[in-house]
Amino acid sequence: MTWIKICGITNLEDAQAAVEAGADALGFVFYEKSPRNTDPEVARAIIEKIPESVEKVGVFVDALGEEEVRIANHAWLTALQRHLFLEMRPHDNKLYAMGCYWRPPKNYTCISTKMLFENEDGVAAMTQNLLRVSEQILAAPGGDRKRVLDALISAVFLDSGSIQQPGGTGKVFDWQRVLPMVDALRDRIKIVIAGGLNSSNVEECINLLHPWGVDVSSGVEEKPGKKDPKKIRAFVKAVREADRRSAS
Repeated sequence: MTWIKICGITNLEDAQAAVEAGADALGFVFYEKSPRNTDPEVARAIIEKIPESVEKVGVFVDALGEEEVRIANHAWLTALQRHLFLEMRPHDNKLYAMGCYWRPPKNYTCISTKMLFENEDGVAAMTQNLLRVSEQILAAPGGDRKRVLDALISAVFLDSGSIQQPGGTGKVFDWQRVLPMVDALRDRIKIVIAGGLNSSNVEECINLLHPWGVDVSSGVEEKPGKKDPKKIRAFVKAVREADRRSAS
């Protein structure tokens, strides 16, 4: 079944609505410029009441390593989602050691398709880069390398965001342009589609790209930072119906 993440959770009511609808993961945004920004203390209070089986994803934009570790441990996050297009800052690499976290988090990377499309060869270049990195990990000696790959690159999110607005744009990108990328990476790296999804278009997205997962925020909202339970249920239902049709 397609993995479903409801992002931009800011209150317990919305979190519970997403869980009851059947979401696999909840996203908590830790980015001050976002209207969906939440405080680690608020996130922790929500997460305490959410079933362990549901992933709790912290969404970070240009955060220092120390900040990610502090928030992840305080809020009991189980995954970290980082936006790739912003400048990397120097930080103490030791902070990324698994022992620094209350439990080893999954690592999700979010790529801006807007920036990929600005370069004629952007999609192909990123595809080759991800294939090369994954090949290097899988070729390394010792242990279960596939498990190591899944730990380091748990999934890649393709989103319509930009530096000015990293996520929650409500805009769909050109799915056809990333189809070769999704197909090339399908057996190597999990792909999640984000950006402008809603209950009306998510089936089309799944039918075309067959992604591992989908991520929605503005498409299930009453307004930025406040979800609509009916829209959440409709979105999850549309995804599951698409799954059933593709399996039949």
